[in-house]
Amino acid sequence: MEILTSKEQFEQVLKDNENLVLLKHSLTCPISADAKGQMEKFEASQAYPTYIIHIQDNRELSNYVAEYFDIKHESPQVFYIENGEVKHHASHWDVTAKKLEKVTT
Repeated sequence: MEILTSKEQFEQVLKDNENLVLLKHSLTCPISADAKGQMEKFEASQAYPTYIIHIQDNRELSNYVAEYFDIKHESPQVFYIENGEVKHHASHWDVTAKKLEKVTT
């Protein structure tokens, strides 16, 4: 997973990728640690570009993503993005490799 740290980087990723998966991740939350593990499992089995925002280090970017897509901020939170639009999002225990595989196929 590539770490995103700026609005410009986020916007460039949207332009450069037809499909991608983005995780907003808390560095201190055990639920978020599990979600990150699920993302890593998904990443190992799929060819989609995957990105991560560490919310403690990049709160402004995390809030920007919530505003950009008009989706309430949660953590952990995953987005499947297709052609710049969120096709699926989930948070907390709903962030699973199995669900991501289902919505991306």
